[in-house]
Amino acid sequence: MNTRLLDRHTQRQLAVYLPDLRTARNLAEIFSLFADTSCLRMLSAFSISEMCVTDLASSLGMNQATVSHQLKLLKTAGLVDFTRQGKVIFYRIASPKINEVILGGVEYLGFPSQGHQ
Repeated sequence: MNTRLLDRHTQRQLAVYLPDLRTARNLAEIFSLFADTSCLRMLSAFSISEMCVTDLASSLGMNQATVSHQLKLLKTAGLVDFTRQGKVIFYRIASPKINEVILGGVEYLGFPSQGHQ
């Protein structure tokens, strides 16, 4: 016999708000990029200013090949957007919601947000 101890309200809440497997997988994929130090630093940099690969690599102290690889992952996940100006591509954070996730983590850790947008 399978007896549930949850009240009906909680059962309804779970039915409505618990993500299905597909959504949970998509969330896990997005959060895995936030768990990658390089990707997190890139997203943080883009929350300050849009940048080209050269400026981003220089600002983060990374080589351009690594930056390009990480940017591909961020673009594929929809976390980064870009515009082309001639031969130069400028990358930026795709949504202010992304920065809110980062700032939520910063605040959780007890660090001041330092005025990030």
